[in-house]
Amino acid sequence: MKLSYLKLGLLFSILLSFSCSPFSQSTAPARINFALDADGHQLQSGTKYYIYPSQGGNGGGLALSAKDFACPFYVMQENLEASNGVPLRLLPVDNRQQSISLSTDLNIAFNAATICVQSTAWKLGPIDENSGRRYVMSNGVIGRPGADTLSSWFKIERDGSGNGYKIVYCPGVCGFCKVGCGEIGVFIENGKKWLGLSDDPFVFVFKKA
Repeated sequence: MKLSYLKLGLLFSILLSFSCSPFSQSTAPARINFALDADGHQLQSGTKYYIYPSQGGNGGGLALSAKDFACPFYVMQENLEASNGVPLRLLPVDNRQQSISLSTDLNIAFNAATICVQSTAWKLGPIDENSGRRYVMSNGVIGRPGADTLSSWFKIERDGSGNGYKIVYCPGVCGFCKVGCGEIGVFIENGKKWLGLSDDPFVFVFKKA
């Protein structure tokens, strides 16, 4: 009888150790933070949106314009607050993903055509010889994540002020590539507002087109 009690006690101790094991404890699924439009709806892949400054009096929406030469076009902000700009689409790296989540690699493309007969997807250009800045321009590549398309991937992040969102260049589509990350802001040059890497991010909201 004593031996039976001893065996039961040993069995109980083993079961108790398993129940306390971290592998047996259920963990809550990680919360996914989705980007929302101005009406509080989750942004959808491929849907057309306008981008507006989060604060009034800071200009209008985004568009494309020639800069130093006829082609390629560069991404700029309209000066007039009443101007919607050109609608754009967000295309996540996982093409099965429907809702746009924060901190996810994605392509941004204007829903438009230009005389340059090039892609209207965004890409971060090289360092400009005159200004030393890196501007956001057209002719980016949609899809094909990897080292060859590194400049075409951006992320949507929530601004620290809580007033809107910002665009970040910090692609994670290439595990061995060295990337200089940064936020996308606005530069005023010759009366026009151009987008590029900046210490002062452009804070905005999305509005469904």
